[in-house]
Amino acid sequence: MIGIWYGVAAYSLWGLLTLYWRMFPDVPAMQVLGHRIVWSFVVLVAIIAASWSARRETFRPLTARGVGLYAVAGGLISVNWLLFLWAVNHGLVVASSLGYFITPLVNVVMGVVVLRERLRALQWLAVASAFAGVAWLTWAYGALPWIAVALAFSFGGYGLVKKKAPLPSLEGLALETAVLVMPAAAYLVMVHEDGTGSFLRAGVMTDALLVAAGGVTIVPLLLFASAVRLVPLSVIGILQYISPTIQFLLGVFVAREPFTTAQLAGFAIVWFGLIVFGLDGVRARRASTLNVLRGQTA
Repeated sequence: MIGIWYGVAAYSLWGLLTLYWRMFPDVPAMQVLGHRIVWSFVVLVAIIAASWSARRETFRPLTARGVGLYAVAGGLISVNWLLFLWAVNHGLVVASSLGYFITPLVNVVMGVVVLRERLRALQWLAVASAFAGVAWLTWAYGALPWIAVALAFSFGGYGLVKKKAPLPSLEGLALETAVLVMPAAAYLVMVHEDGTGSFLRAGVMTDALLVAAGGVTIVPLLLFASAVRLVPLSVIGILQYISPTIQFLLGVFVAREPFTTAQLAGFAIVWFGLIVFGLDGVRARRASTLNVLRGQTA
């Protein structure tokens, strides 16, 4: 049961952190991203150094190809973070929630295209529903909801790369941020020198929040890593919708973003696809469990 609570806490924090990133309305998203990378790296190095004797062996399987994978993963997650930070402070929280709602279905499409995986009929229905929802919203907006699509594909691509990565989640994130930390630090030094940097100029509270960005990035990740070890992935698959649901509710009821009936219809089509996707997953797992039990009793 404790594992489920870890998962609920992780996804709830990821959703609620939307409020945290809204606290930088006057800081450019690129600078917030730079601080998030730098201070996350500091926190991760401290954690790994404190338990180095236990974690040292996890780095031994790492090869040049593995480092390359983490460099790509780092690039994708930084793009995802930057897009989300920009969206939160430009009145696009609802659109960003759509991106994370459709991410699992984008993952399925990537599995078909890249990994040559086969889909069941209901999975095809779920994917078709997601694309129909996006098409409807494109018509309703008068333009492609690009922030949602970009968030979904950047995070979906990140997940695809991580699927082939050899390190555990914490060590992997440390390597990803290690690849990014020098460019991020160089950028922050540059904007500080030319006078456009917000750090040490926007007030003590803003400085403290920027430094704390590392901790708020790592805490839900640690909770998630604990949850994955303790509960089945099928449960994690259900819990993952907590985060975009919270984002959606915050966008509508806290940020007071406009949400029309036409937009509701588009979201409803996507939600229908997610329900189909979830029910199909439950049915498939039950069938697999029954087959294993029959094999054991045969």
